[in-house]
Amino acid sequence: MTDILCIGSVLWDVIGRCPDPMKHGFDRAGHIRRHPGGVAYNIAKALSNLNLSPALITSLGQDTEGDELIQSCDRDGMRTDLIYRNPNARTDVYMAIEDVNGVVAAIADAHSLEQAGSKILLPLCDGTVGSAHAPFSGIAVLDGNLTEALLRQISTNPEFSACDLRVVPASPGKAQRLNCFLQSGNAAFYVNRIEAEIICNARFPSSMDAANALIELGAARAIVTDGPDPVADALQDAETLSASVLQVSTLAQVTGAGDVFVAAHIHAEMNGHSRADALLAGVQAAADHVAGK
Repeated sequence: MTDILCIGSVLWDVIGRCPDPMKHGFDRAGHIRRHPGGVAYNIAKALSNLNLSPALITSLGQDTEGDELIQSCDRDGMRTDLIYRNPNARTDVYMAIEDVNGVVAAIADAHSLEQAGSKILLPLCDGTVGSAHAPFSGIAVLDGNLTEALLRQISTNPEFSACDLRVVPASPGKAQRLNCFLQSGNAAFYVNRIEAEIICNARFPSSMDAANALIELGAARAIVTDGPDPVADALQDAETLSASVLQVSTLAQVTGAGDVFVAAHIHAEMNGHSRADALLAGVQAAADHVAGK
């Protein structure tokens, strides 16, 4: 049984972390680790930790790295039988350098996912989990690592017309890819303030202003974070809410904090929590992640 679909990037994260501040060109000692990652994976992993049964919709190469990812996801309680295995591409990789202040630089190699295109959506079309005549009616989390063309297709596909759609940019550079969901009628945006500014082509002094602007442009819902500043939740024809972010004294890990927030927020609402309490659940989970708990 599938509680939720996580559609998008599943790959290997290669993270180098230095305990000191770094600038361009620095060469410092630190630790380099490889572990499963990607926006769809991170959210699915966090949901699995909360005793849900997420199913992954993505593309992996038919290589050793892809096999290892499948095995890891299976162990973590995710459904992997819906994953498309691309015979013509390597499994994707995300590489980042972090210092004491956060991410210094990062590169996402998501060519397998981009090349696969609409092939990853077959389970939502052939009746496995849905079809045009009987569309999937649960929660579907969609990340911006898909191509712009595929995202536009999804925004109008009847296969997605009945679901509770949650869209996540993946990075500021991919935020504009989500503009097609402003008029879809069923999409909740999870973005930070910078990503909201890119989507709206405007500057905002706060997350609340950004969330309200997204609603004015047609978004069904907008949950906007702003680093250490308050997070906001705006909903069509409802009051815009705000919650303070918990301060963390030591940054143990930064990559994936936004994904943990999304998962905790969704989990809280699935369990009947109010919008205000769901915001607080997301804030607490993100703070715990950054603190290394």
